[in-house]
Amino acid sequence: MRQLKVVMLLSISGSASGQDLAHALGVGLGTVTGIVDRLVAHGLVSRHEDPQDRRVRRAELTPAGAALIEEINNAGMEHYQRIMDHLDTETLRALDHAVRAIRDVADKLSND
Repeated sequence: MRQLKVVMLLSISGSASGQDLAHALGVGLGTVTGIVDRLVAHGLVSRHEDPQDRRVRRAELTPAGAALIEEINNAGMEHYQRIMDHLDTETLRALDHAVRAIRDVADKLSND
């Protein structure tokens, strides 16, 4: 599960240092090193020097890692679409109204 979380974090951030990943996962740097080592061995992640600080190694997704994220997202969307296909128009309108209300509150909170 931690490996998947690292892949997801890298898909969002583009790249991350070991310290960044350790902080996000709530684990030590040694644990992150092992997780990233396994992802590198599977061809999902690569490591490179940070151009601003050569002491720091950054991890980023390989094309295979990006393809895995795309597969996960597509599977989720297909499942979501199957659910939506079974809802009637009235329910979809109510759902739309609820989602808009939630978004409005979230926007308001982020502006405060």
